[in-house]
Amino acid sequence: MVNSMDNYTNEELNKALREVASTISKCEKMQGKFAEGTSQHSLLRNRIKAMDISKGLIEDQLT
Repeated sequence: MVNSMDNYTNEELNKALREVASTISKCEKMQGKFAEGTSQHSLLRNRIKAMDISKGLIEDQLT
């Protein structure tokens, strides 16, 4: 499997990392506004998990 992140510069990856981290932070702040068990709460929880995975993959590529 070819690593498609090889097609990006470190500058692009760092910018993406900042955006992903910002999105995670915003989602975490919003999560408290929705009752646990609601679809909105589940959506945010799933989005945070996906963003955490993205963040880890980008960080791995930068090291």
